[in-house]
Amino acid sequence: MEEQSSSSAAAVTDSKAGLVLSSVAEVVERVLSFVPTRSLLRSAGVCRLWRNCARRVLRTQQRMTWLAVAGDSRQDGHALLHVLDKELENVYLLPQTVVLMMDNENFSSPECCNQKKARRSSSSEEVNVTEMLQRVFPKSCVTVGITTPGIVLTPQSPASATPQEYEEGQAGFALLFPNIDRVQITHFHFCKHTLTTEAMEQAGLVGNSALRVVLLFCYKTYKSGASQFMNKLLKPFSHTNVLIAGGHVDSAFSPHRDCCSPSAYGVVGVALSGARVQGASVLLEQEVSSAAASEAVMQRLKAARVPECNTIGLMFACVGRGHRYYNNEHGVESAAFRKVFPSVPLFGFFGNGEIGCDRIVKDSFTLSHTHTDELQHGYTTVMALVHLG
Repeated sequence: MEEQSSSSAAAVTDSKAGLVLSSVAEVVERVLSFVPTRSLLRSAGVCRLWRNCARRVLRTQQRMTWLAVAGDSRQDGHALLHVLDKELENVYLLPQTVVLMMDNENFSSPECCNQKKARRSSSSEEVNVTEMLQRVFPKSCVTVGITTPGIVLTPQSPASATPQEYEEGQAGFALLFPNIDRVQITHFHFCKHTLTTEAMEQAGLVGNSALRVVLLFCYKTYKSGASQFMNKLLKPFSHTNVLIAGGHVDSAFSPHRDCCSPSAYGVVGVALSGARVQGASVLLEQEVSSAAASEAVMQRLKAARVPECNTIGLMFACVGRGHRYYNNEHGVESAAFRKVFPSVPLFGFFGNGEIGCDRIVKDSFTLSHTHTDELQHGYTTVMALVHLG
């Protein structure tokens, strides 16, 4: 008799729970807010109520997040690709734009023994990586991927994790941007055949009064003709308040380029537009070579008063800096950033040249205008803040 009562009570309880979860939108929405996005999308197929609740939950997920990794992988391929394949199940947003950066040493296949074979292998690997990214990210998601000599990243956990500079060894990260209200994020890719004023206008880089931040990554710019290409690219930004930051990298593996040969030079990047976006940057010149001097530059960046909530820090440093520049002391610049901005995650790379300048817009004071040739540097570090509203 007692068993029958218990069974009836459980049935009533189950029935009540089922009724609530099939009819009370507030409860369903609250439950779904604790579900990672991939599972949330699957849940949206249960019924119309759940689909509408899932859509509302997705609209609330407007904070950028990231995945990062350092250390050798026990599997073939770069460790970051395995992390993406595994950890995207646990992400609480639907990525629309992804910026990936990986070290070049572990990107290329190690069995390449001569230049011609290396070129073939590298091209093949870029295609394989692009295909993998298309598989793990939504079809509507745009990925911008580069390889560089070294990586700067902030681990995903704990929340107070200190940024790390990896001048050597395997490391990489992916910045995941969802749709954000009143923030437009567009990507671009130009080579010598496609860099035109019309193409820049279409990408929102020219004639766009809402443009606030441009992150650009140039590859193979040591080749003949690249200097003129860079001047043409940077000229429209030299007399604007737009934050320009980036550098010269080894290669761009996504978006996959079909307009020119794999050995050609070009640029990939992202542009952020919208009144909610804010940015500022400072340049650590060649004479900045101590922890105290680095911190003093960070204090100038702090003076820009960029909100630190929903903000990322970006560090684009020359391969000639790092621990060699600071008397064999590692992580000096990232530590100085962390000291001044304790809650802002920092990302970036060590590259073959830096793009940027002191660009601070504060109240009625504007420090922005510069000549095109003053946007490119060597043996410096560009530090920037980008606030997403």
